[in-house]
Amino acid sequence: MSRWAKQIQMECKIPAIGIASSNIVYYATGYVQKYQTGMPIRYVSVPFPFTGQPRAVDVGYVSGKDMLTGQPMTTAISKALTDPLTAEERISGPSAEAEAEPRLLAPDFEENLRQLFEDREWTDFNSIVLPTEKRVTAMLKGTSRKPSEVVKTINITGGARDLTVEKVAISAVMAGASPEHFPVILALATEAPFGNSTSSMANMVVISGPIRNRLKFNCGTNAMGPYNRSNAVVGRAFTLMSKTAGDLRNNVNAWETLGNTMQYNNQCYGENEEALPEGWDPLHVQMGFEPTDSVVSVGMGWSSIASVGASQAIYPTHHLMRDYMSSFCASGSAATIVIDPTVAGLLSDVHGFKSKAQLSQWFSENVTKRNDSYWGNGVIQSTAVPFALAGLEPYASWRKLPDDALIKPFTNPKAIHVVVAGGKVQTMWFVTDFGFRRGVKVDSWA
Repeated sequence: MSRWAKQIQMECKIPAIGIASSNIVYYATGYVQKYQTGMPIRYVSVPFPFTGQPRAVDVGYVSGKDMLTGQPMTTAISKALTDPLTAEERISGPSAEAEAEPRLLAPDFEENLRQLFEDREWTDFNSIVLPTEKRVTAMLKGTSRKPSEVVKTINITGGARDLTVEKVAISAVMAGASPEHFPVILALATEAPFGNSTSSMANMVVISGPIRNRLKFNCGTNAMGPYNRSNAVVGRAFTLMSKTAGDLRNNVNAWETLGNTMQYNNQCYGENEEALPEGWDPLHVQMGFEPTDSVVSVGMGWSSIASVGASQAIYPTHHLMRDYMSSFCASGSAATIVIDPTVAGLLSDVHGFKSKAQLSQWFSENVTKRNDSYWGNGVIQSTAVPFALAGLEPYASWRKLPDDALIKPFTNPKAIHVVVAGGKVQTMWFVTDFGFRRGVKVDSWA
């Protein structure tokens, strides 16, 4: 909101204000101004929550009082747009640079340093390996990249924050990784920070190609469980670098109401490529990489539903997956289905799906959802409603349908990914609304 208001004022020369809910307005008027816009933006504030309320309640907010000043909302908006600038608002020129933190901390006792890391929320509050200069130097031997090289500039919070190779190495040490893991973690750093919003976002990290076996990533039994070092340290390093480089701190600029335990290691696992049915390509090959490439891929979403029992002949597995998928928001047509090799075998040999692409196409054509359920989702309200109002199809036509009409919201089968993992212990699977970005080659960061 602050960025948009600044853009309107700077580029269009039109007065603009922000509107924020009462639970985060002080973040918008304080942290964002200091670290992002560098420009004081006037705000009015409405009660929270405003989503999911009857229309009469939201109308009452608009006709009620501004939560910041106590004035009638219309008066507060008018005054915010027209009152002369105060002395504090008459600042000009570039915003002050944030004071750089020292590269090294002063020597101290171990318990004091651990407390400092916790006080500044530089950890996930599990025990860390303290990133001494010696340990970080050893980690840097895992790559040919220079320590000062910028892997990515993160600007979603705290202004532009450069994530360098050395800073990634610090997180890798803290997570308990070895130099052999470092190229994977550097590739993963290009996707930092992990998803974060007021909803319970989470991520899924999939390791593909020869690196799986070279570093012994778990692709089989308990692939998603706490039973493997590589899965644990690489997934955890993504959390630590996201929190530190992204400056994500609870109730400062991170307010997920419930949060998500998946963020502890971001569901990091390898695809069981050796167990893929004939004709089923690994995830990274579907993304356009060579089978011999080692790739790390990051998906982001909100929801995950596990199968409640073994697959049954009375109701085909893909039909039950379809039913579960109908509960997802379908934003961007994204979904990811993680299945045990036994389920992949059933889908291929019994039900005739000779490729992942064929299965994804079937989901796209067969998952249906009630129209009111689709538009009633908050994610869709913020992503698809603007498309509908702009006349973009099929959203514009869907908005005109009756509430009980059935639509097919997964319009892009290429956004529906299938990953095979597990140990052939049971015919189990997960259906999620996670959407994947294109993967990153690990060897590029060696």
